[in-house]
Amino acid sequence: MTLDTLNRLSEADATTAFTQCCAAQRWVERMVIDRPFESLDEMLEISDRIWEECDVDDYMEAFEGHPRIGDVQSLAKKYANTKAWVGGEQKGMDTADANVIQRLADGNKRYEEKFGHIFIVCATGKSAAEMLALLEARMNNDPAQEITVAAEEQNKITRIRLKKQLA
Repeated sequence: MTLDTLNRLSEADATTAFTQCCAAQRWVERMVIDRPFESLDEMLEISDRIWEECDVDDYMEAFEGHPRIGDVQSLAKKYANTKAWVGGEQKGMDTADANVIQRLADGNKRYEEKFGHIFIVCATGKSAAEMLALLEARMNNDPAQEITVAAEEQNKITRIRLKKQLA
């Protein structure tokens, strides 16, 4: 869709469009209200500003909109409209060997037990081995540090999806 089309969507349709980019409803509501956008750059700047104003509850809500790394199938049931995007985002999983996939699955479980949410990483352009290395490194973070890192990763994902929305 074009930026003009996005700006002209009904409130309900704009809500649907923005929810495809980020599942945090406060962020979605603000993006809908802050239209019209003059340019993609302005939209991204506003998105960043809104995300900075969000809190841990918003982050957790956004994280719920993601499948576990390597578990794209779980998204099919929950968020069918973003399945293709996530499949492309996790393309690095396509060539991963079984050992790396198993270590990611085990690491995801340990991560969730420690931090209380799934491992969030901007997977675009990363191999499974790179994602595994990031997961393992981030296991050393304390919860306050990790929520900040995960929120930054979420914002990267949101920005990519906003761009895809207008592609």
